[in-house]
Amino acid sequence: MSSFLKFTLFLIIALLLVFLIHVFVLHQLNVPVFDNRIIAAYLVNCALAIGIYLALLLLKTKMSEQLGFLYMAGSFVKFLFFFIFFYPYYKLDGRLDSYEFAAFFIPYVISLIFETFGVIKFLKK
Repeated sequence: MSSFLKFTLFLIIALLLVFLIHVFVLHQLNVPVFDNRIIAAYLVNCALAIGIYLALLLLKTKMSEQLGFLYMAGSFVKFLFFFIFFYPYYKLDGRLDSYEFAAFFIPYVISLIFETFGVIKFLKK
């Protein structure tokens, strides 16, 4: 199995498991489960992580010297998505609460961990 397919499969499984745990915890706390664009946050973070990983994989030989900067640019793109598509929605009531923060940043962190280890793995080869 190619490293891209393996990365994608493991990322999707991990995000799905984390999503289920996240939703379960919200349910246990009697908080509205599907508020705060939680589904969109998981999907966007997953898609961006896959896209960034694929871009880095494709550019690893052409631009090996700049790969670290490209990786950081990928994180910048994720933050742009947050500030353009999620933050305005979260700030409608004038504040960003912990549930809104968690809805985006839990999948962000999981995706970032997978990207980091995925990039380290293909750079070692």
